Amino acid sequence: MSKDYKPAPQKSSNKGSPFLTGLLVGLLLGVGLSLGVTLYIKGSDSPFNDKKAIPNNSEMLSEKLTKQKIATESVLPADENPDETVQDKTDNQFDFYTILPETESTVTEQEVKDSALTVKKDNYFLQVGAFQEEADADNMKAKLALQGFEAVVQTATIPEKGIWHRVRVGPLSDINQINKIRSDLTTGGFNTDLIKVHTETKTE
Repeated sequence: MSKDYKPAPQKSSNKGSPFLTGLLVGLLLGVGLSLGVTLYIKGSDSPFNDKKAIPNNSEMLSEKLTKQKIATESVLPADENPDETVQDKTDNQFDFYTILPETESTVTEQEVKDSALTVKKDNYFLQVGAFQEEADADNMKAKLALQGFEAVVQTATIPEKGIWHRVRVGPLSDINQINKIRSDLTTGGFNTDLIKVHTETKTE
């Protein structure tokens, strides 16, 4: 008795190659990435877009000079005289001494040298301070005494200022003596002003 043999089904050989599949996926990813980059560049400030014109050196220098001119004019008003301003500051600086009695005045060391000092003509004092309260003047005198300086307190009524008590070291008559004592006072932390007091016994 013969057997009925059926042909065995053939296996399909149409499976896709892994290499082709990977290549296709890579192409799709590349296209998508390129599209995304293009959209991003178009939607943002690209360095390849229109560039602002860069001003040349002459324009920059002109603008800088104009700004400096405006700043200078704003500091000094047009109707203000610089010489008058300096004079006003000088007058205010020495206002305290211009209201002192006419027999006293502030001087410089050069004026002391030029006047050929003698005891009979002028006396000089190094003024350390001036106070409206007598107690403050006495305290300053005591501080000077502790450092070896002999001071006096001279009281005077100043017009429109009232009574002032002035602490002074002196009288002095020699420029070398004045310079030494003034230097010692400065070293000790005291600020001084050189005051000239005219005496009634001044000779020609």
